[in-house]
Amino acid sequence: MIVTARPVLVYGNSVLRKRAKPVTSVSPALKRLADEMLESMYASNGIGLAAPQIGESVRLIVVDVGGEEKRDPRVFFNPEIVSSSGEAVAEEGCLSVPDVWADVTRPETITLKALDYDGKPVELKNLDGLLARCIQHEIDHLEGVLFVDKISATDRLMNEPKLKKMARGAR
Repeated sequence: MIVTARPVLVYGNSVLRKRAKPVTSVSPALKRLADEMLESMYASNGIGLAAPQIGESVRLIVVDVGGEEKRDPRVFFNPEIVSSSGEAVAEEGCLSVPDVWADVTRPETITLKALDYDGKPVELKNLDGLLARCIQHEIDHLEGVLFVDKISATDRLMNEPKLKKMARGAR
């Protein structure tokens, strides 16, 4: 099966602001979508991607924080953070908001419930670091929330010209 990368939607596209629909069952078509998302993420040099970012309003995210030498692709349908603790600040960027980087505060440790690639329930406890941050960032996409919604007023003001230009181009 040939899997092709799909273009990533950019800030200003209305799909990025919609709440994604839950997955009722993991079908072959949804598995193919997950494969296409991974391909799209790798082609864009990203570490995470949510289905709305390629125009599909379903609750599906893919992440891989392993790096090129040590790939560790993970697929989550209907991901949900069931608990979190601590607080960490780190710089984030987004494939849908190119060339914008800013600090975002998020919970440091999370517990995730989801369905895996095969539709089996999984619960991952005490996730932290880059993996926890990436998962939280991608789940935000499923809610129609972008990382720029969580940045400081100063960072927002500094990036406003780029965001306005992107929004105009997305129409």
